[in-house]
Amino acid sequence: MKQDSSLYDMIAHQAVELANRAADDNPDTDLWDISDGLLAGAVHYWLFSRQPCEDPMCSECDSVSSPDQRVAELLRMVEQLAQDSEYFHSTNDTQLGRA
Repeated sequence: MKQDSSLYDMIAHQAVELANRAADDNPDTDLWDISDGLLAGAVHYWLFSRQPCEDPMCSECDSVSSPDQRVAELLRMVEQLAQDSEYFHSTNDTQLGRA
């Protein structure tokens, strides 16, 4: 599992570095466009990697056995990753209480 964790961290780091390089190389480009493109590629690859196998009774593929289930699993994962991010909260959030 340690190897998987290291690979996970390395891939996540490389994705951030790719976005940073794109921003540095294209200073007039909106950061949202860069992040949207990065997200589109990640979603595309994630959906590709979660195709169910040929066995309709496969317990490992049960949670991704239909398009709706794959999207639900993807959204669940994205929500968790967002909540775990150090950038989830911002001092400019509108729902932030102010004393």
